[in-house]
Amino acid sequence: MVASLIGKNALQILEERYLLRDAKGKLIETAEELFSRVAGCIAKAENHDRERWEALFLGVLSRLEFLPNSPTLMNAGLPKGQLSACFVLPVNDSLNAIFTSLKKAALIHQSGGGTGFNFSKLRSSGTPVSLGKGTSSGPVAFMKIFDAATEYVKQGGKRRGANMGILNIDHPDIEAFISAKRDRKSLNNFNLSIGVSESFMNAVENNLSWSLKDPSSGTVTKKVSAKKLWNSIAETAWETGDPGLVFFDSINRFNPTPSLGNIECTNPCGEVPLLDYESCNLGSVNLSKMVIRDGNNFKIDYDKLAQTVALGIRFLDNAISVNHYLFAPIKSMAFKNRKIGLGLMGWADLLMLLDIPYASDKAVELAEKLMSFVKAESYKASTALASERGCFLSWEESNFYPQSKMRNATCNSIAPTGTISVIANTSYSIEPLYALAYNRVGILENTSQQEVSQIFEMKMKQKGYWNAQLKSKVLKSGTIKDVPYIPEEVKKVFETSLEIPYKYHLLHQKAFQKFTDNAVSKTINLPANATPNNVSDIYFSAWKYGLKGITIYRDGSNKKQVLQKCNTGASLIC
Repeated sequence: MVASLIGKNALQILEERYLLRDAKGKLIETAEELFSRVAGCIAKAENHDRERWEALFLGVLSRLEFLPNSPTLMNAGLPKGQLSACFVLPVNDSLNAIFTSLKKAALIHQSGGGTGFNFSKLRSSGTPVSLGKGTSSGPVAFMKIFDAATEYVKQGGKRRGANMGILNIDHPDIEAFISAKRDRKSLNNFNLSIGVSESFMNAVENNLSWSLKDPSSGTVTKKVSAKKLWNSIAETAWETGDPGLVFFDSINRFNPTPSLGNIECTNPCGEVPLLDYESCNLGSVNLSKMVIRDGNNFKIDYDKLAQTVALGIRFLDNAISVNHYLFAPIKSMAFKNRKIGLGLMGWADLLMLLDIPYASDKAVELAEKLMSFVKAESYKASTALASERGCFLSWEESNFYPQSKMRNATCNSIAPTGTISVIANTSYSIEPLYALAYNRVGILENTSQQEVSQIFEMKMKQKGYWNAQLKSKVLKSGTIKDVPYIPEEVKKVFETSLEIPYKYHLLHQKAFQKFTDNAVSKTINLPANATPNNVSDIYFSAWKYGLKGITIYRDGSNKKQVLQKCNTGASLIC
């Protein structure tokens, strides 16, 4: 069954990254055997009916209805298999602490995980150090050391590690941080985000001055124009795609365990805010499989969705129990809070199946309804697990106590679902399609993949529009906006990312965030002719919407862009 569902591109990725090989590099595992290995490992957490749960896990994986994060697919069932995707490590202001975190990050990357760091505790560049007559190099310089180490340590032996680097908006080195990637050479293994506060946003709104403060003493070292700093952020993000923003006040309003401290960092893509030494296991439900078909019409199968969500929550909680932990503090925090992040992929595919345009109020309303359902079912499943196995250890210190018994401090997160979407043969996360046909580069070394939306092709055939001319047009342009014989209402359903006004990108993120207890990783894709003022408007709207973070990407602003239009004529085989 698995072989018939796995596409050519998915199989290529599985063979390159996920399937086991012997000492000579020969493949010794099939896709079916991979899913069996993962299901068997995760089911070891079950005290009763282990064979039944293993069969249920295997079924949902094999049908590509749910997939866990890549480290689980890579490592489950292996000796010392590290299954978590996300980690946050502290970076304290001493050489010993900095390089201890660097060593831990390297081992996490080697195991397949990604790391997040907030560098705001480091003293600013030029500050005297306590010993000798030297001065500090500052956060950006140390980040470059982390970046260089990451370059040479591959995740799970398959790819370079991923990092989030955060600096708070009041750090004296914030201006250097904002422009750190403008040379196009530095920090290529980092996503950069600025930790912004309500007070800074109010200063921007009211055109006030902003104080930069020494991180250890809190002494004001410099005053700058908040608006000028804001414009620099918007202009640099427009130019390079970085930095994004992380809204820590919003994050900590929904921190489930405030007594354990404020959250000051996120994982590499921002969808999981974490305390120091916390980790998270992620997985995503494939929405394109959560439908009932009636002829050419489709509707959401909410019963199947509820069952899949419940199974996904159990799977991810089991992963915490059977996981191999690299460091004692990470294990302690994992069992203390048992954070998991069940999310979604295939949102764009689902909308196309339902004939609903992404850029429509109907789609945004459905996003709220759907995610509200997923969150309710996730909490129901976590509550049932709490009755069966007990609450997470810090439950009595959490916001759930005493009203709601929960097995997990968090349940939901919307991750980018890069490679697992390819394996599942569905669209990325909650993003619209980048194009109806496109090249995917950078996922596999020295290899590009060409992709055509199968749902688009199916729908065009159903509506009687599919022919050689349309196929050639889509392969060249990635869109149908200029095809004269297709009605406008049909074109609207198949609008691609860069055709969709950024207003609707933001509204979708807002809708999903409303019912996501972690956060939403979503990129606001902008056309090449977007302006820095557009970026400023988006970032400001994100704050007004109460989002936990925001990133943009202007098409073509990075030569190493993962998704690119084909421009290969009809040579692409569908």
